[in-house]
Amino acid sequence: MTQAKLQAELAGGYPAYMRESIEKVKATRTQLLKSGPPAAMNAEARDKILDKFHPDYKPDKKRALAIGPSAGAMMPHEVADVLEAHPLIDPASIDLSKVDIEVDVLIIGGGGAASVAALFAREQGIETDKILIATKLRHGDCNSIMAQGGIQAADRPTDSPAIHYLDVLGGGHYTNKPALVRALVNDGPMIINWHENLGVTYDKVNGDYLEAHGGGTSRMRMHSAKDYTGMELMRVLRDEVRNLEIPVLEFAPAVELLLDKDGHAAGAVLFNLETNEYMVVRANATILATGGFGRLHIQGFPTTNHYGATADGLVLAYRAGARLIDMDSVQYHPTGVAYPAAILGQLATEKLRNQGAMPVNAHGEAFVYPLEPRDVEAAAIIRECYERNNGITTPSEIRGVWLDTPMIEEIHGKGTIKERLAAMWMMWNRHGIDITVDPALVFPTLHYQNGGVEIGAEAQTDVPGLFAGGEAGGGIHGKNRLMGNSLLDYNVFGRRAGISAARWAKKHTVKALSLKHVTNYEKMLKKAGLKTDRKTPLILPDYRNQAVLAHSLDIM
Repeated sequence: MTQAKLQAELAGGYPAYMRESIEKVKATRTQLLKSGPPAAMNAEARDKILDKFHPDYKPDKKRALAIGPSAGAMMPHEVADVLEAHPLIDPASIDLSKVDIEVDVLIIGGGGAASVAALFAREQGIETDKILIATKLRHGDCNSIMAQGGIQAADRPTDSPAIHYLDVLGGGHYTNKPALVRALVNDGPMIINWHENLGVTYDKVNGDYLEAHGGGTSRMRMHSAKDYTGMELMRVLRDEVRNLEIPVLEFAPAVELLLDKDGHAAGAVLFNLETNEYMVVRANATILATGGFGRLHIQGFPTTNHYGATADGLVLAYRAGARLIDMDSVQYHPTGVAYPAAILGQLATEKLRNQGAMPVNAHGEAFVYPLEPRDVEAAAIIRECYERNNGITTPSEIRGVWLDTPMIEEIHGKGTIKERLAAMWMMWNRHGIDITVDPALVFPTLHYQNGGVEIGAEAQTDVPGLFAGGEAGGGIHGKNRLMGNSLLDYNVFGRRAGISAARWAKKHTVKALSLKHVTNYEKMLKKAGLKTDRKTPLILPDYRNQAVLAHSLDIM
């Protein structure tokens, strides 16, 4: 980006040439409000557009994993790179006879799934001081707190978990594990009720939940707290953890899991980021709640994810012997911010579209049904920008389409955006853009790790005594996650992980600690002829001297 272009973006508002396109959008708005959006695609059309335009369908951007229990599984090069890497620690340098902390349940991660797991481990009778949440940053630094649009749960008379189940399977291209989907949808209404009892403030009208559609859903089941639902949930969950005085160790990421001589999960080696010291934590049961991999920036895309989303849980679980599932699938949220550069890639919540904002091209033409499943919507936007060349190019050479947000005010009345979508209004307003008056420029952004560590219905992994919840777990969403199912996922499987870990911990006592699996992993790397200087887990991304997003993505 040249200095002049940078100054143009930092100045705030839209430059004159972009305003010319905005005038075309305004000119077509009235007619589009009358005619409505394009029709939703049929299954054949969806398959066709995905195959040609979605980043997941580019075979040269993936490879088969060379080693470990999921050897042969296809995944993005960036993910394979962190798995086919050396450990950060030399097992011989860690004195496992010196245990720094001993607990019944160790929870690795500091977001929604970790908090829910801790609460339910305690509810199962594990003493408070025998639970430990260990997180690489602060408690609440996570994707969970950044979620905006809402949480799905089938609790209306016209809806049911069975209908929700079909929506989830269809959205995931029927590749989901059915037992996990059943658990997800059946627990949904109970989770909402639990939240209410804890003090979560959901949007209501005359005492009834204000629910909306999400992309790919057949019923209105999206519960929300304006457009900061994730923050509201984490406010309540974090307060509950603190009020119960469940111990939280911050700035202490796990760098390796521990097993015992029977191959059972036995805790972890933590690294204190403040003192640069390693700590050995012995635990009868271990829960992975480490979130996703957005900061790997798959195919150069920007991301909505928080700073610590570097796939650590995948690395640790895989070295310990857990299988991975659906790692060939990445969710690109269709509407990430494309302008201005200061907030590039941040989330423009799907709630904007379920409230009536329509994606339109540079000429003000609607080109896709606004609530297609996320992968289809993203593919349609990529097609519009790169094949049809109907996008708008920003001063920093990012392409995008307009999300006509003023339509929301036309449909629901003046003031709706500030009332229902206050976080969205503030995000752009800081940069001189009023989305009640002007549309927002958007383009797909890396949003969610569809796959993860394979789990069963009780959140168990292949490694006895190791459980997983939230984005770290895989198998729930198949090849594509529907809006609102991530917040439900971390509550359902965070709860199940906490319960399962507590029950396991009561029946099993860890035996002699071992890092032999790490040594064996090094041997596998050598045997496979993988020569690399990479070391993982990454812990934090390194942005020195590298571009996160190519100014001209290799889309076509």
